[in-house]
Amino acid sequence: MSHVTSEPALRKSVLVESSVEHAFRVFTEGIGGWWPVESHSVFAEDAETAILEGRVGGRLYERSRAGEEAVWGTVTAWEPPHRIALTWHPGRGEETAQELEVRFSPEGGGTRVDLAHSGWERLGERAGEVRARYETGWEPVLGSYVEAAGRS
Repeated sequence: MSHVTSEPALRKSVLVESSVEHAFRVFTEGIGGWWPVESHSVFAEDAETAILEGRVGGRLYERSRAGEEAVWGTVTAWEPPHRIALTWHPGRGEETAQELEVRFSPEGGGTRVDLAHSGWERLGERAGEVRARYETGWEPVLGSYVEAAGRS
């Protein structure tokens, strides 16, 4: 039996020059406008948009130009404008789902957005390798978000 070490949660924080309400709305309702689906998606260059259904049990999914859907996760906590949590398994079965939690807090004249990505042990022996990819992978995604949320 192979022993899988538990990988620590991956944490990323960004500052957004907008109100907490606006930052939350752009992250959730506006996700199709800022998520870089051409580089960070299941359908890659055939991806058209990302969609988040804003409620507990709602799906986060992408839609391809041909109208196919790939589910990335399911909303497990919906607390506008301060917190959203969801399962995370883009392109994989739900049994491998990690957890994402995103918190929005006032800081200075803007909003601090804290993302925690955990549950790596569900990936078994691939956990460390996949976590390392997300360590860098979240950077351009959050960069795109900060830019979008900073526009009024």
